[in-house]
Amino acid sequence: MDRLQAMEAFIAVVDNGGFASAARKLDVSAPVVTRAVAELEARLGVRLLTRTTRTVRVTEAGARYAEDCRRILADVGDSEAATSGSRSQLKGLLGVTAPVLFGNLHVTPIVTDYLKRYPDVDAQCVFVDRVVNLVDEGLDVAVRIGELPDSSLRAVGVGQVRRMLLASPAYLAAHGRPQRPEELSRHTLIQPTQVAPYPEWRFAEAGRPLVQRIRPRLRTTTNDAARSFALAGLGLVRLLSYQAADALARGELLPVLENFEPPALPVHIVHHEGRHMTQKVRAFVDLAVAALRANPALR
Repeated sequence: MDRLQAMEAFIAVVDNGGFASAARKLDVSAPVVTRAVAELEARLGVRLLTRTTRTVRVTEAGARYAEDCRRILADVGDSEAATSGSRSQLKGLLGVTAPVLFGNLHVTPIVTDYLKRYPDVDAQCVFVDRVVNLVDEGLDVAVRIGELPDSSLRAVGVGQVRRMLLASPAYLAAHGRPQRPEELSRHTLIQPTQVAPYPEWRFAEAGRPLVQRIRPRLRTTTNDAARSFALAGLGLVRLLSYQAADALARGELLPVLENFEPPALPVHIVHHEGRHMTQKVRAFVDLAVAALRANPALR
């Protein structure tokens, strides 16, 4: 294995947290990756990784070297792409994760456009309503909704969404429109439990948080199903604005208690590669940022 390939193997171990997962990412055997890292350590005369039976950790010297490797590999990739002038230089597997409904509605078109532009790249889309660890699951890019915790991940803001209380015109005509959160106890409520498992909805009044305990008549595991029940006139539902944008535009769902909406939630594109990200990831991030910032559902 030449030096550049050894660097790629080392970065794969760092990003994926182990030799076996790095080998799967690179589609080589684990001994090949182990040998490549050992050769780098022997050539440099320093320990890049500390290994136990359960974990692989990057040493201080290894962290500095990893940043240098990323820069070198990115520069080589950029040089090759610029010299050839061919988009086919982008190759490999791109892993993307997003919440289920957001992924279906807004990430799928971006991935489709990306794959048409770069025919030598494959994609893995993981759309789940939980926070996915990019390193542990070998993914490259995530769409995150909400405030981000401190981490080593890089984040690019692309918009925001609102937490809205919604009902169909038929339901409101039959049962009336609540004027305050306290009045929800007299209404039929629909709760997507997988996303919000606790029986309370958060509002805001005059800039102060307002928590309302609720007793939902109907609980469902997906936002998509909750929206369908609300469209059928069964009751009031709490959704993010993008989840109901089409129904709102057609007048099939109407906002309720708008004056009590809590602050909007930011939407970010998140990735674990820094300034010197690979061309494959950079191309997707650039495409996704442009598309999502232009998306009216995120304003």
